Amino acid sequence: MENELKQLIIDTLDLEDMSVGDIDNDAPLFNDGLGLDSIDALELGLAIRKKYGVKIEADKEDVVKIFSSVSTLTKYIQTESLRQ
Repeated sequence: MENELKQLIIDTLDLEDMSVGDIDNDAPLFNDGLGLDSIDALELGLAIRKKYGVKIEADKEDVVKIFSSVSTLTKYIQTESLRQ
């Protein structure tokens, strides 16, 4: 699922110069890592909701942790998918 999520990130955010192999599962998605910003997070959140049916509330207190890496995002999606 992590590679699928990486491809979703690339496609959603038009990261044309990147491939799935360029994104480390545990690297930060924001700032020094992939360099995403809050607008990217919103777009990615919508894409995740559309693809996986999982809604990530922007006002959740752990939203920063959820979006911290591909690994944490994958775990959150898997956990929430099981709850539905």
